[in-house]
Amino acid sequence: MLKKRIIPCLDIKDGRTVKGTNFVGLRDAGDPIELARRYSEEGADELVFLDISATQEKRETLLDLVGHVGEEVNIPFAVGGGINSVSLVYKILKAGADKVSINSSAVYRPELISEIADALGSQCCIVAVDARKVGDEWWIHTHGGKKPTEKELFQWAHECQERGAGEILFTSMDHDGTKNGFAIEALNKMSEMLTIPIIASGGAGNKEHFADVFTKTNVDAGLAASIFHYNEIPIKDLKLYLDNKGIKVRL
Repeated sequence: MLKKRIIPCLDIKDGRTVKGTNFVGLRDAGDPIELARRYSEEGADELVFLDISATQEKRETLLDLVGHVGEEVNIPFAVGGGINSVSLVYKILKAGADKVSINSSAVYRPELISEIADALGSQCCIVAVDARKVGDEWWIHTHGGKKPTEKELFQWAHECQERGAGEILFTSMDHDGTKNGFAIEALNKMSEMLTIPIIASGGAGNKEHFADVFTKTNVDAGLAASIFHYNEIPIKDLKLYLDNKGIKVRL
């Protein structure tokens, strides 16, 4: 059985790490380079670095910052934000990242998923999906959660897999920053439906939430931000807790 991964996420705006609730109310959470170094030393399995305003500001990801972060870590490192071409993916990987995460650009031009997978391999292509529940349906949102679309979550996740995505990073906008737990029901449905790895994001507030998502769904990784940024849950403590619960993690 593959070991479950613990992944801190660094949302970057104006060169700083930020964090909000339900995708709004952003507040400063520290220097991304210092945080990246700390997480690498503390035993994080991977890092995700999202330049959250790149798409909205219609610009490319901050390549210099990617390079600096890449110099500080010795674990796999994914970058997202404003990625809309294979040529930009090459630049990001050359700057030091191991994977890219695409979101809005894939929604509006799904062919991008296949283009990246064909050029560089599915293993370096994460598709991030941000969704909000309306009634009984989950709907995809883009541009940092600001624009609702007519794409339904599970249909879109399946299409991403078919087009060559290597992983799905699913963030529940309703759970984001609330610290009330992951969207277990939706994650369980998605993990039963897909064969590629799923990263659960949105709602982690304590160690039990990670145990819940790993025991009640088949997701491969748990991602969180503020609980790690503000050192509310040290990564080593979380991993020891999960290991004691019989959940396989890399110690």
